[in-house]
Amino acid sequence: MKTSFGAFAKLLSVAALSAFIAACSSTAKIESDLGLKDAPDWVNQGTQVMNDKDGRYFHGVGSASPMGDMSLQKSVADDRARAEVARVLSSYMDVVSNDYMAATRAGGSGANEESVSREIKNLTKVNLTGAKIIGSWRDPKTNIIYSMAELDMKQVKGTLEGVQDMNSDLKRYFTTQADNIFDRVAKEKK
Repeated sequence: MKTSFGAFAKLLSVAALSAFIAACSSTAKIESDLGLKDAPDWVNQGTQVMNDKDGRYFHGVGSASPMGDMSLQKSVADDRARAEVARVLSSYMDVVSNDYMAATRAGGSGANEESVSREIKNLTKVNLTGAKIIGSWRDPKTNIIYSMAELDMKQVKGTLEGVQDMNSDLKRYFTTQADNIFDRVAKEKK
């Protein structure tokens, strides 16, 4: 009887931890209506995951206050926008990892969590090279520069296809479930 209660308690603990991690990683969109009247919509919408007729995208918005050198200021805003894409992609990949680990546990397969986590982090880093700046705007009143970086989900999938030494089950899971997970995350953020 102790064994089944202990197993139940352990399962309950894992479920609670998974729910907590999922809740913590669900910050893929910042509610940030800045209310800037003349700003482009993307400035007021902020960082987000976006699923529309054109595709699935990770959008990151960064800003930089005036610093005397407009080129440096623009570069800082661009870097901050890319950092936002990294944060959103990392949150998304955490959801993928959690879902994969839950699926492997349910299927009786013993996936190595540390290995999966390392592979997910490496995939995230490699994909960030594909993030590009797609817009910039300077607020004429404050001279703050805003930049928007974008990473296409197709880029993320293409990068994954080129990875040779990745766990084949994780790769297969990502290939078949990535869009569904993305759509779920995007829908939760609306």
